[in-house]
Amino acid sequence: MVKVWDVHIPDKLESPVLVFDIGGSHVSAAVCLDMGFQLGPVFKGEHPSAQTSEAFIGLLHTLGMQAAEGVPPVAGATLAMPCPFDFETGICLMRHKLPYLYGVNLRNALAGLFGWEPAQVQFLNDADAYLLGEVGAGAARGFGRVVAITLGTGTGSAFALEGRLLTDGPGVPLGGEIWDLPYEGGIVEDFLSSRAIAGGYQKRTGNATTVSALAETALADPAAQETFAEFGRHLGRVLNTKLAEFSPDVVVLGGGISRAAHLFLPVALEQLSGPSPQLRVSELQDLAPLVGCGVARILSMNGSASPVGAGPAHSSPA
Repeated sequence: MVKVWDVHIPDKLESPVLVFDIGGSHVSAAVCLDMGFQLGPVFKGEHPSAQTSEAFIGLLHTLGMQAAEGVPPVAGATLAMPCPFDFETGICLMRHKLPYLYGVNLRNALAGLFGWEPAQVQFLNDADAYLLGEVGAGAARGFGRVVAITLGTGTGSAFALEGRLLTDGPGVPLGGEIWDLPYEGGIVEDFLSSRAIAGGYQKRTGNATTVSALAETALADPAAQETFAEFGRHLGRVLNTKLAEFSPDVVVLGGGISRAAHLFLPVALEQLSGPSPQLRVSELQDLAPLVGCGVARILSMNGSASPVGAGPAHSSPA
């Protein structure tokens, strides 16, 4: 169970809600209980081998029913989705990942299966959900200016000021996304992703492997150490050049690569200059998007303008 403390919420909340995290290879589901943003048991399932929208939506329904078993009737669901996705209509716009969902209205499909009104199904950008989870219950709680960066197959990012998600404004790139910003003759994601690490190692040794495998053997493998150090240098430089104007108090690193932070974070810190943010590894890890969906949904149900109402304890001047 995950408990969120020091978040201002109404004394009486509505029914529990289902929360989903749609990952690149699997889906996670849980119920966010009504008081304190607690999560019930988390159920996970790999993407179905039958690559059809019907099979995928069926997986969501199955996991949702498992998660909701034994709890009071749920008020609906909030799903953390990767982009591109139309979060207002619930229509998937992804072609390169989950292409069989392209053009599918997930809101209507899920509402029909669960017997809900379409408005009971809501969607949230997965990076935004990650950030809200960490702001509400994790490594960013109590900070005013926050950036979350998820490092995995891609580079996700989200920005918040005093608990409010930002998608534009001073220092915030379009949509709060840094993955496609120009960097070193390419874009940020070319250098901050699992393929960057795997590619760097293969260039050094000629061997193809995975990030998790490299992390396990890095202490005995100089080439792996050099690869992670190179990743850390790029991470530090990206933070210096792409986040300087926003000037965050804290940057939270999540995603699969963050589990190997001990191999690259010291090098990243060496690259920082001037007023630098704290760099923290996610406390919630895989649970962050689920908790974030609960934070967003519960407070939106109760008319809160901000995901977290508590004033920042470590805010720097805007």
